[in-house]
Amino acid sequence: MARDAKLVRDEALPVGSKASSTAVRAVMTANKGRDTRPERLLRSALYRQGLRYRVNARPLPDLRRTADLVFFKARVAVFVDGCYWHGCPDHYRPAMKHSEFWREKIEGNRARDADTDAQLRQQGWKVVRVWEHEAADVAAVKVIAALDG
Repeated sequence: MARDAKLVRDEALPVGSKASSTAVRAVMTANKGRDTRPERLLRSALYRQGLRYRVNARPLPDLRRTADLVFFKARVAVFVDGCYWHGCPDHYRPAMKHSEFWREKIEGNRARDADTDAQLRQQGWKVVRVWEHEAADVAAVKVIAALDG
């Protein structure tokens, strides 16, 4: 179906690509890094509460990592983590193909998340992490609690 819809082209994979096929490459490149639906729902819930924030910003200029939402004055960084990419304990299911690669990838993401949290907390920031499956209003309550605390 994807081929019929001209979403997948029959062309060679670029040199160094880790994708197993052009179809896999098309799916992986279509994954969004920002402005995902869970992020937009959370932003909308917070905006309705009168809160203003920066989107996809670096809390610390020297740290090459961006938070999904940043409240600079309150020093609160919010991350909306995808269940697959960050290994949600409730929803993560290991990949069947290239399982070793994906296991290492998810473990690396978790380690980077922990390192990011530690570095931000060291600099006096509060870190709020919510899963993509959490309801936006529940996630908003967590963020508001961090802002109030």
